[in-house]
Amino acid sequence: MQNKPADRLPPLDLLASFEAAARHLSFTKAADERFVTQSAISRQMRALEDELGTALFRRQHRALALTAEGARLFAVCTAVLSQLRGVVRELRAPSQREVLALTTTPGLASFWLIPRLPGFTRAHPGIDVRLDATFEMRELSREGFDIAIRYARPEKVAGQALFGEKVLPVCSPKLLRQLPLAKPQDLAAHTLLQMELSVNGGMAVEWEPWLQAMGLANLEPTSRLSMSGYNEVVAAAVAGQGVALGRRPLVDELLREGRLVAPLPKTMATPRSYILVVDPAARARPAVRALEAWLLAQAAEERAAIKALRATTTLRPPPRKAVRRRTDE
Repeated sequence: MQNKPADRLPPLDLLASFEAAARHLSFTKAADERFVTQSAISRQMRALEDELGTALFRRQHRALALTAEGARLFAVCTAVLSQLRGVVRELRAPSQREVLALTTTPGLASFWLIPRLPGFTRAHPGIDVRLDATFEMRELSREGFDIAIRYARPEKVAGQALFGEKVLPVCSPKLLRQLPLAKPQDLAAHTLLQMELSVNGGMAVEWEPWLQAMGLANLEPTSRLSMSGYNEVVAAAVAGQGVALGRRPLVDELLREGRLVAPLPKTMATPRSYILVVDPAARARPAVRALEAWLLAQAAEERAAIKALRATTTLRPPPRKAVRRRTDE
């Protein structure tokens, strides 16, 4: 029987399934990703090992590990498949327009990124931006994303920090005219707006850390109103339904516009930041580098605006004007 050429490539489908199984170290998760059964992935891996004449996985009791040969193949597959997906994505772009895919949290997308994006698209008319607003931690290369802005602890994410986050109580000017909020203790007379605790890693806006920092761990408000998303929390605050913990810089524009005020301007830093992450393979594209540079420039402007806002008194509500009654004498 004729020997197979040593450099003959295995079928691409087998390599794609191997990359998924090696990344997850699970045939079951790889099967879900590839839309096949677990037994089909198992058969494909056996076929690939037979094709290469070497074991790629160590099959242990309820565990899967790569052999040294498997680790070598996984490193190459990851890089090559990433480049291949990038080229395919470019070839499929309609009318030769370049499409950039960016993923970030719903809050940053709504309050910070979307209002600014028209400036980028006007400056780069041949580039379209596809925005994915989710709390899911997307895998950039595998899921076809070029850039992510992660909301995470800086020590846990490799990337460029855009800005940190600070929180402080915010409410509508209308609410402040109805109920005083001159000191933290006055929150006992208010409704506190908050997000429901998240089970998937999303933002959980909690009052307890801020109250503890103010020495008010036992404060009991009149009521609490919980919502599933931060957008809804901010909308309720603007509507005068209670006091929210404003996340700066997300609420800064609303503060500048006067739709929200911060009667207690002392902020508390949170351990998380917004971090820019660029897929290494995608950075080779000029359009991706342009979006990266634009985001960094926008973040620098935001940091400068935060300093300017902190130095002014616009966080405080404007004083109420005395109403002079006319009398007929």
